[in-house]
Amino acid sequence: MAELMGALGDIKVIDLSRVLGGPYCTQVLGDYGADVIKIEPPSGDETRGWGPPFEGDAASYFHGLNRSKRGMALDLRQPEGQTLLLQLLENADVLVENFKPGTLEKWGLDYATLSERFPRLIHCRISGFGADGPMGSLPGYDAIIQAMAGLMSVNGEKGGEPLRVGLPVVDIVTGLNAVIGIALALHERTRSGKGQFVEAALYDSGLSLMHPHFPNVFYGGPQPRRTGNEHPNIAPYEVYRTATQSVFLAVGNNAQFARLCHKLGCSRLLEDERFASNGARLGHREALREALEAAMADRDGTELAEQLMHEGVPCGPVLTTSEALAHPHTRHRDMVIEIGAYKGTGSPIKLARTPSRYDTPPPRFGEHTDAILKEVGLTQNQIKALRDKGVLP
Repeated sequence: MAELMGALGDIKVIDLSRVLGGPYCTQVLGDYGADVIKIEPPSGDETRGWGPPFEGDAASYFHGLNRSKRGMALDLRQPEGQTLLLQLLENADVLVENFKPGTLEKWGLDYATLSERFPRLIHCRISGFGADGPMGSLPGYDAIIQAMAGLMSVNGEKGGEPLRVGLPVVDIVTGLNAVIGIALALHERTRSGKGQFVEAALYDSGLSLMHPHFPNVFYGGPQPRRTGNEHPNIAPYEVYRTATQSVFLAVGNNAQFARLCHKLGCSRLLEDERFASNGARLGHREALREALEAAMADRDGTELAEQLMHEGVPCGPVLTTSEALAHPHTRHRDMVIEIGAYKGTGSPIKLARTPSRYDTPPPRFGEHTDAILKEVGLTQNQIKALRDKGVLP
């Protein structure tokens, strides 16, 4: 039965979050069986309008973050909406929200208050900077954190301007950190019987990504700089041109370097003291790149990458998004999933007995409102009255 339910099949999640970090977190929970109820404000999650492209009533951006959930809409600014939320929390295990710190406190729905009524509740807040400190309670956004946490300072071409990473990496990692925190709190609750407050801040998550740059600074290294595709500590570790598609080599030790040279027919490089060790190779990057690209000049990139990987040399072709989606291994790993007309990216977390399940596409706005409220005892007349008051859109 547990296998059929999913790893979190006995967990109920109330999701008040919007945009990216929170919805990414709750989608992971939903994929593994949790009953996730996404509660949107009367105006809806902003990402419903972040298109084109659109599918139905929502943009593709929304569809990428909100499967495996039931959806309802509720105006929490009204006392009746707050009362309904408390009813929904009666049998909930987890509350996930990303309101600006202070908002729930203003409504009397802060963790200190909720924990008295629901001592087993795990309350997860996702915020920009946390609630206190020099920047406490200020709003945070992925790109701003990339700038402030140092990511942009090390991302970009040598001598070029700082660049934002081309995907919302801070938001996504914050969502995953929230999942980890919730999982830890659920496990601890089996011992104590008590819930707790879980916080995942974008600022903290951004800082946590700065490996190996922060350790290099901690232990006396130079100020990290932009190196393009080069690794600050390893060579060869960057993009190399071939006759066709460029490839990325990530050679981490001398044994891999020897196999690379033998495969490319340039074993003479192994006798060159400039390339005798990783430290030596780092000091002669340009000469190494020239020698390797000369050896690859007449090779097909895709074929070469596959051959090198089979030889134990880390190498991959530089693919476009469409090529990555079409790759046979992407399908083999169940990383593209379909639910009717819905298509999405599969979960990267693989559990053998209780794997992810994809039964529910992203909800239409307010799609399950009536059904969810009936589950907590409201009649159709009561629901209509709340709708007439504007508590329910």
